[in-house]
Amino acid sequence: MMSPSPHGFEGRVAIVTGASRGIGLAVAEAFVAAGARVCVTARDAPGLARATARLGDAVGLAGTVADPAHLHRLTELAMDEYGRIDVVVNNAATNQPYGPLMDADPDRWREAFTVNVEAPLRLTQHAWRAWMRAHGGSVVNICTEGATHVGPGLGAYSTSKAALLRLTQQLAGELAPGVRVNSVSPGLVRTEMARFVWDRPNQDPATDLPLGRMGDPQDIARAVLWLTSTAANWITGTDLLVDGGTRVRRARTL
Repeated sequence: MMSPSPHGFEGRVAIVTGASRGIGLAVAEAFVAAGARVCVTARDAPGLARATARLGDAVGLAGTVADPAHLHRLTELAMDEYGRIDVVVNNAATNQPYGPLMDADPDRWREAFTVNVEAPLRLTQHAWRAWMRAHGGSVVNICTEGATHVGPGLGAYSTSKAALLRLTQQLAGELAPGVRVNSVSPGLVRTEMARFVWDRPNQDPATDLPLGRMGDPQDIARAVLWLTSTAANWITGTDLLVDGGTRVRRARTL
């Protein structure tokens, strides 16, 4: 568990999606350590049950964010259990279909946008109507460093995440001043979802990173905690890049 935030989240409630492991679980742990209560969701029911027990001050609801009814029930659970929703962290995502876009199945392509773009919008709508419209709050969408450039195999993922960046800006404009909406774009983080990139024999993906290491889920959690704290209360519509210096890779000639 992470050390408590100096900005304090006592009495506040956060919804975190994709929270059975990796970045989502680290984010939920950060909120609990800072004094918040959390409502978490993930597709993996046994994993979510373990995460909820580990978190302590939390409730969980297993299901997919691709299901609009699940997102409605998740919002109702947070309101029924805690009576408020101060923060929404849209972390759940899919990196499928993998491969060239010319080979992408249209149904799988639409699934990427359903999970990565439509679900964050729907959950934000629910939280807005249930609490944030009247009381304010903060939304953070977990994007990716790869949303702004071309890479092999991840065309559907990166394109949908680019749309999520734009959605973040649009919502920030529409929901101000009461609700702040920002995004965090991780670089390569040691998660199961990214294992196919970092777990390769005889290759160190952090070789050229200025900070000399891959990211850990806690690196992203600290960024999310800060963005949703009072320390960042004049920030909205911004994408915070947390990538170990990926875009300023160390020059080999130095």
